[in-house]
Amino acid sequence: MIQVNVPVLFPHSGGVLIPAAEVTTMLRRVAISWVDLADDEDGATDFDPETVRALAGALGRLADQIDVECIAFASDPPRTAGPAGGE
Repeated sequence: MIQVNVPVLFPHSGGVLIPAAEVTTMLRRVAISWVDLADDEDGATDFDPETVRALAGALGRLADQIDVECIAFASDPPRTAGPAGGE
């Protein structure tokens, strides 16, 4: 079983936030654990290795997409309005 400590933020607007890096790390760890279970030589599971690898690949691609979107966002921070009353 995977155990991960994730920092949780509680913004004033409500809801719960966790860092994107923690999400992508968790997705990749889950994918790796699935593949490890499917490749288990003891036959402890009856997972189809090909299906598991496809699902693990999908999790990896999702993690990559989150990383790319966060990098793009960080590279182009939102613009703020100038001082009140004009420039």
